[in-house]
Amino acid sequence: MKRVFNFSAGPSMLPESVLKKAADEMLSYGTSGQSVMEMSHRSKDFEAIIADAESLVRKNMNIPENYHVLFLQGGASLMFHMLPLNFMTINKKADFTYTGAWAVKAVEEAAKLGKANIVGSSKDKKWSYLPEIVGADAEADYFHITYNNTIEGTQYHTIPNVGKVPLIADISSGVLSEDLDVSKFAVLYAGAQKNLAPAGVTLVIIRKDMMDRIPEGLPAMLSFKTHVENKSMFNTPPCYSIYILKLVQEWIQDQGGPVALYKANAEKARILYEFLDNSKFFYSPVEKSVRSLMNVPFLTREADVEKSEAINKKFVKETEAIGLVNLAGHRSVGGMRASIYNAMPLEGVKALVDFMKKFEAANA
Repeated sequence: MKRVFNFSAGPSMLPESVLKKAADEMLSYGTSGQSVMEMSHRSKDFEAIIADAESLVRKNMNIPENYHVLFLQGGASLMFHMLPLNFMTINKKADFTYTGAWAVKAVEEAAKLGKANIVGSSKDKKWSYLPEIVGADAEADYFHITYNNTIEGTQYHTIPNVGKVPLIADISSGVLSEDLDVSKFAVLYAGAQKNLAPAGVTLVIIRKDMMDRIPEGLPAMLSFKTHVENKSMFNTPPCYSIYILKLVQEWIQDQGGPVALYKANAEKARILYEFLDNSKFFYSPVEKSVRSLMNVPFLTREADVEKSEAINKKFVKETEAIGLVNLAGHRSVGGMRASIYNAMPLEGVKALVDFMKKFEAANA
C-alpha cells in the first residue's frame, strides 16, 4: 500500500529511511539475534544504543558539557509537575507566558506547588499572537515558555531575555527543526512524538547547576537526581523509542543537521503560508511575525458556523481520500491544521497546496 502524507501533530510521521532501517533490524539488532523490543535494557547492546542516542543528540543540538541529557517517560504532561517540584524550590514562585493549551497546563500544575505568575497572555485574541512580557519577577525561581504552540500555531523566533532568571522551555514541537542556542536555557524538554521518535520517550536537557535546587525526599521517580544518577535507567526505559530516536538523530546528521533542516522547513512553511495569505477561501488566524514553522492551523472564511463546520468536514474527508491525512484541527479550536515536521517532505506540502487550490475553486 502506498504511504500517505501524515500531517498529524503527533504522533507524527517518521523519516522513511528510518522506518526501513528499523524494519531491517526488527528481528535481529546487529548480531544480537533479537529485536531491540526484546533485549534487556541492562545488556551491552542497549547500553550502546542509549549512549549513542545521547552522543548524537549532544552533537546535533550542540549541547554544552555543563548540561545533563536524559531520556524519560511521561511526556510534557509529567514535566509540567516535575519541573516545579524540582526547581520551584527557592522562592516558591515562577513566571509563565500564557500562550495556548499546553502553556495553560504548565501553569495549572505549577500552581499546585507554588505561585504561578502569568507575565503575558494572548488568550484575549484566541492565542493568535505572542504577548509582551510585563511584570516579570527577578526573584522567580524560573521563567517558563512554550517555545512552539502546537495547537495554536505560534512560535518564539526570538528567545525572550529574562535576565538572570533561569529560562525553561517546552520545545516538543520545535526540537531540532532549526538551530537553537541551548546555552540560553536552564532546562529544555520535548515529547518525542513530533520530531524525535515514537511516543514514549521524553528528552530532557538540564543545566548542571540547576541540580542544586532539587530537594531531598522527593519520590524517586519524580526527582531528576534519580534519573541523572542512574543515567536514564533507574527503571526500564522506553527502549524501542530511544532506539528510533537514535536512528532519527543519524538521519538528521545525514540531512546536514538543524541548519539544513531549517532551510527545508522554512521552504515548506513559505509555500503553505504564501498560499493561505493569497487565498480568498482559506486563511491563517496567526499573526505573521510569530507563525510556527511546524504547525499551521488554517480556517475557511465562511462566517456561518454550521456551514463552516460542514466545509471543514468535507475538506478533511476529501484530503483523506487522496492520502493527505490528519488535517483536522485540534478539537479545542476546530478548523484545519497541517503539521509539517522535519520528516514531512516538500512533496507533501506541495500536494496539500495543490488540493487546496482545487477545493477552493470547487467550493468558494
